[in-house]
Amino acid sequence: MSEAVASPPAVAPPAPVVAGSLGLLGGTFDPIHHGHLAIAEEAREALGLERVLLVPAAMPPHKPGRPVTAAEDRLAMLELAIAGNPAFAVSRVELDRGGRSYTVDTLEALRAERGTSAAEPWFILSAEALAEFPTWRRPDRILELCRLAVVPRAGHEPLDVAWLAANLPGRESRVRFLPGPLLPISGSVVRRRAAAGRSVRYLVPEAVANYIAEHRLYTEPARRTQTP
Repeated sequence: MSEAVASPPAVAPPAPVVAGSLGLLGGTFDPIHHGHLAIAEEAREALGLERVLLVPAAMPPHKPGRPVTAAEDRLAMLELAIAGNPAFAVSRVELDRGGRSYTVDTLEALRAERGTSAAEPWFILSAEALAEFPTWRRPDRILELCRLAVVPRAGHEPLDVAWLAANLPGRESRVRFLPGPLLPISGSVVRRRAAAGRSVRYLVPEAVANYIAEHRLYTEPARRTQTP
């Protein structure tokens, strides 16, 4: 007797676009890769977002001492990666502000810019980042300023409503778990391959791969600086 083959999980259709809705995806983007873009697109469709802002950090507060590529290089790669997608845009807010890039400061700036009547934004983050969320600066204020959209991260234990109840009691409704995508790509893998002279094609958009090669990123330490 042959074994039954499990059917693949159903894929939900995209949610209707909500006028004025906004998602934020932050990170060092060192470099931007297909995993980042797939996360942003999943959140856009699942949440009905009109626009998704990718926000490169000036100095990531949770990665002190780690070398980070020059901001203008990371910004240039982001612009190349999202070219042709009118729903995506890049924000310089953290780069222009300088110093440690705290999410709460970015959300406060966005609120001041958009006004209190604007649609409540979604902050997109991985399950790995959510596990550290209680240690972020002013997590309660963050949850007042936005809702969290959580995507899975390959190699990290998924979190659930029970975790929320234990770690963010009373704020469970401010968090939504998205089913995917689950692409096992990381910036560290891209950097190591580039440093070794290996191809990063198909891990990052072609224009980004060309930029990395032309500017010899990740092969020249002078183009990377230590975060305080």
